[in-house]
Parts: sequence; structure tokens; C-alpha cells
Amino acid sequence: MGKKHGKEIEDDKESSIGNCIGSNIKISIEISHLTKCYKGKPAVNDLSFSISKGEVFGLLGHNGAGKSTTIDCILGLKKFDGGCISVLGMDPVKKRKELFQKVGVQLQESRYQDNLKVGELCEEMAALYDNPADYNKLLEKFKLTSFKKRQISGLSGGEKQKLSVLLALIPDPEVVFLDELTTGLDTAARREVWKQLRYLKEKKTTIFLTSHYMDEVEALCDRVCIMKEGKDIASGTVEELIKNSPYERLEEAYLWYMGEEAEHEEAEHEEAGHEDEEHEEAQHEAIF
Repeated sequence: MGKKHGKEIEDDKESSIGNCIGSNIKISIEISHLTKCYKGKPAVNDLSFSISKGEVFGLLGHNGAGKSTTIDCILGLKKFDGGCISVLGMDPVKKRKELFQKVGVQLQESRYQDNLKVGELCEEMAALYDNPADYNKLLEKFKLTSFKKRQISGLSGGEKQKLSVLLALIPDPEVVFLDELTTGLDTAARREVWKQLRYLKEKKTTIFLTSHYMDEVEALCDRVCIMKEGKDIASGTVEELIKNSPYERLEEAYLWYMGEEAEHEEAEHEEAGHEDEEHEEAQHEAIF
């Protein structure tokens, strides 16, 4: 059998993508054998998962694991080398305009013009969508109403982070992507954001998030996928991941799956040793 050429290869690729695009209204996002390489090195390696409508799905992994690249591919922002992706039953590359109206995105390192005021930015964002949410109500829910006339440059890091999450909700999306959603927020602000995400879940909004905070993942996620070097090394519910590890908390289980629990335990042992030494020194000083 001879080699395939030109159009045959393209037809096979189109067919592969088409096979991923289904009519299952219960599935919001489906990825099958996604592969993305940089200079021949895979950043995402044969990754597959599906996310049901109204589900909160967490993608976990260290920086450089391939999380952001995966999100960029799902959003059609980056071309991928293999596999297929479906978002709301559509090809994100071919149907970017249609998906734009249905998807909200809050990415790492969001940048806005500092001289814009908060209210102006919200108004500009709302103008991009056919049926936007009421941004004044969102400002109230995120406790940012008093900042409406303040310039972006006058916001703290935590306030900017809350604003970036709020802006992702202005499209009144069916699916929302939140990349490190509460980085830089204090405990009270994090809980405010969690409250809004639970409200979105009640509305059957699909939430795709990344986070380095395991308490956040436990509190919000229905299912998670742990990535390492571009691969899915463990996936399931939080309860399943903990059950299939030697530990009782997700943080320790996560490190175990990543192959780092020995280093973590050694660091804790060294820290405990230092504390014992300091305690002995303090006792010695007290005696003499």
C-alpha cells in the first residue's frame, strides 16, 4: 500500500476532527488524543478527556506541565499537531466567532489599559457580546461597585484578579475558562469568588479551571486531571484520587502522583529537625 499524499492527508485530518465533533448535548468539551509540540518536544502528549455540561473540571500540574497550552488549543488560539477538540459541539478553530459569544475566558497575566476606568472596561467588554450579563450586578456580587470610576492602574493586584474573573463572566457564558483564578487573592476574596462559581454551577455553566491551591480544587471541582510533562498521569473525582493514593488529603495525594512525596516528607522532616534544634537551644538559654 503506497504513501498518502497531499489532499488525502488533509482529508484524513479533517475526518479525525469531524469524528470528535458530536451532537451530545450533555458534553460541553471533548478532547481526543490532543498533541501539541514545540520544536519537536511535546508540550501536550496524547491528552484525552470530556467535560459534562455544568461540571467543574480542574486541570492540575506544575508550571510547564502543559495546562495553558491545552487551554489555548481548546480555545482555538493555537494550532495543534494531532487529535481533535470539540467545544459545545463545535470545532474551536473553524467556529471561533460562534464560540466567542458562548465562552468566557480569564487567562493568566491579563493585561488592560491602565488609564481605563473599571466601569469603562466593563462597558467595552459588554459591547462585544450579543446577550451580555449585567456588569453592574457582577460588580456588586464581586464587591467592586465602589471601584467603578477608578482607573485600572489604581487597583491592587487582588482587585485586578477579581476584575479579570468578573470580565470572563460578562458574556454570560455557557463555558468559562479560569486560569489560576484566585492567585493573589486573600482568603476572604477567594471565598467570594468561590461563591460566585457555585452560583454559576447551579446555572449549569461549565467551568474549566486551573489552580495550584488544593483546598480550592477540593471545594470546587467535580473531577480533575493531573498533568505531568504534557501527559495525563491521573484523573477522576477528588475522592477517587485520594482513595487511589496512600494519603488522606489531596495535597499529599497530588505530590504522590507527581512523584514528589518523598521530597515533601524529607523537607518536612528537616523543618521538624530545625524546630527541635531551636527548641533545645531555647531551653538551654533558659536554663543558663
